[in-house]
Amino acid sequence: MSYLLDADVFIQARNLHYGLDFCPAFWDWLIASNRAGLVFSIEKVGDEIEAGGDELSDWVTQRGPGFFVKHDAVILPALGTVSGWAAGQNYEPAAVNTFLQVADFYLVAHALAHGHTVVTHEIASASTKKIKIPNACIGLGIKCMTPFEMLRHERARFILGPPP
Repeated sequence: MSYLLDADVFIQARNLHYGLDFCPAFWDWLIASNRAGLVFSIEKVGDEIEAGGDELSDWVTQRGPGFFVKHDAVILPALGTVSGWAAGQNYEPAAVNTFLQVADFYLVAHALAHGHTVVTHEIASASTKKIKIPNACIGLGIKCMTPFEMLRHERARFILGPPP
């Protein structure tokens, strides 16, 4: 199983549970898992994070296209499938328009095209005002989980060792 990470995974990790300054093991695990072909994100997610101009954007810049992959020709049919799904639901037109312009749309399409599991902190919602990633994943038959579920599934271990 390979995982495609939403922007909120990186942002919440930095802001809450796995700060770059006090939990480098999480970030090292992401890098090692990427090298092993297990964890990725997409260029548009990287662009969103880089716009922040902070330490997380620096981390993203250092990872480059090996971690934040560009979309390829394989996702073109998936973009059509995802946009057709979004337009065919009961979402407000503004919600559909917004979804089709943000990284979430490309993240879901990339996962659909390449068989990745989407990892996000978002939760499904019955609201018609915003399309949530889990709703799109459910509607399109894409596996979706939280970062904590991913870490448990992969048996990630962040063990305290001697100070550097």
